[in-house]
Amino acid sequence: MKDSIQEQLIVARRNQILDAATKVFARKGFHPTTIRDIAREAGIADGTIYNYFENKTALMLGILDRLNESDRRNEDFAKFTEGDFRSFTKAYFRHRLTALKADNFEIFRVVISEILVNQELRELYYRKIIEPTFTMAETYFQQWAEQHIVKSTNMRLAMRAISGMVLGLIIEYLMGDTTLETAWDELPDVLTDMIMDGLRSEKP
Repeated sequence: MKDSIQEQLIVARRNQILDAATKVFARKGFHPTTIRDIAREAGIADGTIYNYFENKTALMLGILDRLNESDRRNEDFAKFTEGDFRSFTKAYFRHRLTALKADNFEIFRVVISEILVNQELRELYYRKIIEPTFTMAETYFQQWAEQHIVKSTNMRLAMRAISGMVLGLIIEYLMGDTTLETAWDELPDVLTDMIMDGLRSEKP
């Protein structure tokens, strides 16, 4: 019981720090932000942050991990075992796209710009977050292909193509695409239909 309470306190403190870091990074950018700025936002002493995160790069990696929802991806995929794969796909896209839009676009703008120029962060992000997520998704989709739920194809490429499509939409949104701004909620249906059916007309 004591260990469980201690773990909950650690998780709560980490989330408090990450919440503060997210707000300050989104407001000031990565480089101008200091650990002191984040500590002040969180209402804690500067040194407390170092008990949980080694540096600003580790903080940014923690934010990326939360945006990726790494801790719930296995549960998300495991929910689907049989039944309506189209409905599952739409629900999954709807959750991910809604979570991204909910006050996260500004921090995503900072994240993307930093990943492009920060080699250390980029390599850590790929090795610790992206690669494990792809591996997990590939495993589930391969199982579904063997059950004839989805088409058998190169799952490694398929996962990256789907991920790239979503990332591209986020970048277009950040660039000020008014169509995406006004119709973001329609994307889960459109993405699902494109992936499941393509763009070919049903009529000959």
